[in-house]
Amino acid sequence: MSIEIHRPWARLQTVESGEAAGFVTLTNRGSEPDRLVAATCALAAKTEIWGIKVVGAELRMLPLEKGVFLEVGMAVELKPRGYHLFFQGLKQPLVRGQKVPVTLTFAKAGTCEVELVVEAEGAINRDTLGMAT
Repeated sequence: MSIEIHRPWARLQTVESGEAAGFVTLTNRGSEPDRLVAATCALAAKTEIWGIKVVGAELRMLPLEKGVFLEVGMAVELKPRGYHLFFQGLKQPLVRGQKVPVTLTFAKAGTCEVELVVEAEGAINRDTLGMAT
């Protein structure tokens, strides 16, 4: 696989929300640019790649329909307040230390299985961004 994967982890938003966010650093070691185009997780009804968009003085979180671009030799960090995997409709609550299996799909490198370790609870939503509700 031409994509290096570092520090895969997840953060549970709240038990009640049925949502969580996943993070990882991706480095493209291939000879041409690539793109993270999809992610799936058997523990969630839906998994999307999300980003933050600044619109005037406002921040918005939204799905990235084209995924995340990976330039050759550059690391891209999926992190809180930035690109992230968004798990919706969790089939069970996540707990600290749990390993969450995720399949990442790249346009050129194909698919890769990774386990995200649940490290902490915390909001990845309007509260985190300081946005009004």
